[in-house]
Amino acid sequence: MKIFNPLADQPDNPLTRAIKEGYTPLAFAGLFSLVSNLLYLALPIYTFQIYGRVMTSYSVPTLLVITFGVLLAFVISSVIDDYRARVMVNFGVVMDQRVSGRVFSALFDTVIRGNPAARSQALRDLDGFRQMLTGPAFGTFFDLPWMPVFMLVLFIIDPIIGVVTIVGAGLLFGIALLQDRATRPALREANEAALRSYAFTDAALRNGEVVRAMGMIEPLGARWASFRAITMERSAAASERASVLSNISKFTRQAIQVLIIAIGAYLVVMGKIHSGLLFANMILAARALQPIDRLVGSWDALTNGYRSYERLNALFGDYKPSKPLTTLPKPLGQLSVEGVNFAPVGATRFVLQGISLKIEPGEMLGVIGPSGAGKSSLARLMVGIWQANSGHVRLDGADVYTWDRTDFGRHVGYLPQDTELFSGSIRDNIARFRSDVDDEQVVRAAQVAGVHQLILRLPNGYDTELGETGHVLSAGQRQRVG
Repeated sequence: MKIFNPLADQPDNPLTRAIKEGYTPLAFAGLFSLVSNLLYLALPIYTFQIYGRVMTSYSVPTLLVITFGVLLAFVISSVIDDYRARVMVNFGVVMDQRVSGRVFSALFDTVIRGNPAARSQALRDLDGFRQMLTGPAFGTFFDLPWMPVFMLVLFIIDPIIGVVTIVGAGLLFGIALLQDRATRPALREANEAALRSYAFTDAALRNGEVVRAMGMIEPLGARWASFRAITMERSAAASERASVLSNISKFTRQAIQVLIIAIGAYLVVMGKIHSGLLFANMILAARALQPIDRLVGSWDALTNGYRSYERLNALFGDYKPSKPLTTLPKPLGQLSVEGVNFAPVGATRFVLQGISLKIEPGEMLGVIGPSGAGKSSLARLMVGIWQANSGHVRLDGADVYTWDRTDFGRHVGYLPQDTELFSGSIRDNIARFRSDVDDEQVVRAAQVAGVHQLILRLPNGYDTELGETGHVLSAGQRQRVG
């Protein structure tokens, strides 16, 4: 697994920038971890005092005092751990607020540039990465730097116990790396196949009427099953390998604990350490190995979070957020196409070549031609969805592709061949989900489009909820509302 280094990625990457801005709360979380780990030393000290003083002096007051002291230390440690968790959760919320909007915008940019497979997976990746950062898996990294503290105490008690603990930690970490190397390819293939199956299922469900009418459920099910079979086969292979290495890790951990107890007992018998240190050694060694143990147990969560981080970086790789632009005056309507050549992503030849035309305000233009002639491509170029390979499309002299999209949308309407309405009311769709559009403007637009009476006949009029598919309306009605 590659070392996580967000600063090695694009400096203008929103995700990298959000993580970099979170270094202060991460530093506080690390400080809380230091205090919490130091307070844990109260337990081995407590056991040593029990065997070294209480058991020899039979002093009940001493027992009560040291018991109260260690309980107080644990209460403080619990409060500090809670603060650390709160810091990480708040960091995750702030990071999501700063990045999620960019992910949403980058998704549209990626789909328009010819990658419809992106869909909403990136938002799930952001959730997965945020949960990894704020969960117990990532918390393990805050405890790892304090392992040397416990190792040092073990070395002070006896070097042999310290060496055994260090060797054990190295073995456990080596097994974790071996587990990652053995399972990573299979898990990646399983994940990719799962993503393909989800995308295929979404596409089939969007065209559910066609699938049922044309009897395509069985062949589509067979194709989906092929993706599913790959997912299950590779997941099973990864799980089998992980199970073997997990059992080896479990045996290693148990063997280390037995060895530490045996060595401690030997040292007590030989008179080299006090008998009270026998249990103190066991507690310290267990605490020293705990971060490694948790790291092994959280390996899947960490690797899944890292893969989500890589996919988000790939999404942001080609994304260029729009910069604030000067607001242009309301266009008069002069549209010019100047020497446009255009080829869609993946095409081997130009669909449009040498296109030039000019439309004056008040004029109308109809474009006819066979399928594949480029009519829809020309329309997309005219409204700035796509950018020409060469040449320009200008509205009142300004390039439509570089025009601020929110401002451009206030003056231009676009109705594609497949009319899709968004989940919400009819009023929301007509108003383009803008909050600055009043009811009078919505009704006037519906009257101009000739759908006012149609809308009034619906159960709740303009407030009729369309749902995700808009099936409250027929195809023709959806086009008229669009």
